[in-house]
Formats: sequence, structure tokens, C-alpha cells
Amino acid sequence: MRAILVEQFGVSPAVADVPDPVAPDHGVVLRVAATGLCRSDWHGWQGHDPDIRLPHVPGHEIAGTIVAAGREVRGWSAGDRVTVPFVCACGACDQCRDGNQQVCLNQEQPGFSYWGSFAEYVAVPWAQVNLVRLPDGLGFDEAASLGCRFATAYRAVRQVGRVSAGDRVAVFGCGGAGLAAVMIAAASGAEVIAIDISPAALALAARHGAAHTLDAGPGVAGHVREITGGGAQLSIDAIGSAQVAQSALQCLRPRGRHVQIGLLPGDVTLDMTALISRELQWLGSHGMAAHEYPGMLELVGSGAVRPGDLVTRIIGLSEVPGALAAMSTASTPGVTVIHPLAGR
Repeated sequence: MRAILVEQFGVSPAVADVPDPVAPDHGVVLRVAATGLCRSDWHGWQGHDPDIRLPHVPGHEIAGTIVAAGREVRGWSAGDRVTVPFVCACGACDQCRDGNQQVCLNQEQPGFSYWGSFAEYVAVPWAQVNLVRLPDGLGFDEAASLGCRFATAYRAVRQVGRVSAGDRVAVFGCGGAGLAAVMIAAASGAEVIAIDISPAALALAARHGAAHTLDAGPGVAGHVREITGGGAQLSIDAIGSAQVAQSALQCLRPRGRHVQIGLLPGDVTLDMTALISRELQWLGSHGMAAHEYPGMLELVGSGAVRPGDLVTRIIGLSEVPGALAAMSTASTPGVTVIHPLAGR
């Protein structure tokens, strides 16, 4: 099969012919119809993820069709249209038994702990736990946009952040995850303040439900407090920046909640005095388990949110190296989706 092969961190990868994956006894192989290009893929290419071993195939936002199933797989067969959470859970550890597959103790992650979906085919382990059947009306491009960023944002806003109608929600970063958070919070009845340095990203946020847009410059936390009359009930960092983390904390009203979904460096220092004296909550959110997808798919099916509208660019495998390199200096507003089989 053709795939994007990373042989050195930070060096432009190439489209290469590599062996087809084989379905494990408990898993399946998918023919990849669409896969998202995510900031996490850039981090992996740069060597920021300790799980990656070279040579490596990136890609973790997947939608496709089953072409082969292992001998232990039941209820799934060739031709089924599916998507997959980026955390592929084992289904047997303590966290999985409690329903928290997104923090599985034995998790595998396509594109990180094993070869991913920037390829014509990809393997998925523990199919019974991790496959999500796609509704007939949901296209592959939309489904690929759900896999990491939209699902992560959905759980961060609805379940971890516990958004309520009338809440003021500050979303820092209007890339794919941030735009999804804006869309989901607005659909939940919240008043959304979107924050970014890119005018194009802020324009997309306004189009998808943000009531206010702010440049992420000095004093942004004060502007949020002014707009909200004392601070937001919920803030979300969808970038992963020490400076943003501080601003997200400072923009909250007493007893406010912050949800961190952007990956942060290990040396971030928080204002613990504010955290304690104002009884703030600082929460992490890491993807979403497959069994929680039906609520999100129901919301998408209702038309209240339209993740397909966030897809702003579709590219083939040959364009991936350039797209990865461009992320080092800038970001393309919206979601980029790759069609690995284009041109075949």
C-alpha cells in the first residue's frame, strides 16, 4: 500500500510503498476513505511523542470500510462503514470496565503507538470495543473530522465541562478542536467567546456560533471578564500553551471550570492562589470512548451541529509532506482531510 513514511523526525516524509497491515485476531483492517490532518500529527512528526518509533506512519482521525476481520471479531464484517476513537481501548482493564475507555491503561493509538491512517489501509485493535458504525447519512469526510478533534471537544464541553444553557464559555484556539468546541457550546445554548490570533480562524468561529471574537493578545482575560460581567463559567484551551493556560485560568469567575484539551509542556506553572481562593476547577479531557459516540452522532444527525462545515481543505497523500511542513509556521483555518486513495 501507499503511505506517508516518516524516517527522521522533523524531516519531510515521503509517500512510500509499505506492507499492508494484517488484522489481529481481535481487530480489523480498514480501507481508509478519509483521515484528518491534526496538530497532534505535527507534534508526532516533530518527535514530541515518546511512543513513536521510526520509521513511522502518522494518522489517527479515521473513517473507512472494513476489508478484513480477525477470527475473534463478532458483529462486524467486510463492507461495514466505521470510524474509530483515537484511543483504541483494550476493553479489559479497570478503566475500561468502568466505562472510561478514553483513559485505558493498555491503550493503543494509531499514528502514535503503531502505524496510522496516512495510508491506504490501517489496522484497528480490539474491534468490539473501538469500532463505531457510521449512520447512512454521514459521509466519510465528516466522520474523519469527528475522530479526534470533534469527539474530544464534544466530551470536553458536554461531559467534562458540564456546559449549561446560558453559560459563558471562553474557547482559546480556533483550530479544528476549538471550532468544534465553539459549535458544540453554541448548540448547547452557551454564549461563546472565541479567542485566536488568526482573523480567518475568528471569522470561522463567528460563522459557527461564537457570539464574540477576541484577539489572543495581552489583556485578553480582562476582556473576557468584561464581556461576561465577571468571568466565564467555562474556559477551554484547545491549543496547548503555557500562556494560554494562564489566561484561561484568569478569565474564569469564582467556581468556574477550565478544561484542558491542548497538550501542554511539562513545566507549566499555574496560579494556585487563584485556583484555591476562587474555588476553580482545572480538568483534563482526553478523547471520547466509542460507547459515548451515539449522543454525539444524534446531535450531528439533528443538524444542530455540522462538523462537515469545518472541513475547509481536502488533499491527497502527495500533498501531506507540504501540509505538515506548513504547520511549523502557520495554520490553515478549519479541518484538513486527506484522501489516501485519491488517484488510484
